[in-house]
Amino acid sequence: MEEISWNDFMKVELRVGRIVEAEIFKEARKPAYQLQVDFGPELGVRKSSAQITALYQPDELVGRLVLAVVNFPKKQIGPLMSECLVTGFHNADGDVALCVPDLDVPLGTRLL
Repeated sequence: MEEISWNDFMKVELRVGRIVEAEIFKEARKPAYQLQVDFGPELGVRKSSAQITALYQPDELVGRLVLAVVNFPKKQIGPLMSECLVTGFHNADGDVALCVPDLDVPLGTRLL
């Protein structure tokens, strides 16, 4: 494992957002959802694609808090311009489980 400095870590903006919209990403090469995530008044709503279809249904995602990287450059994924990276962990089967705060925190709160 490569060590990084505190300054390196501080360059990554991991912030809490709330999923406000989730739908099947029909044009994706691998099964995925298109998400709209609200990061509060400072950052607003951002789009993302997430390969989390094995463990979640779109209707159960709406309203959930997630942790996302918000300072990567935008990335074109098919017809979607992704504006953040929603984080998660692979389980034993290789499916992605979302990385989420266990309590309610204000939208846009930065992980420190």
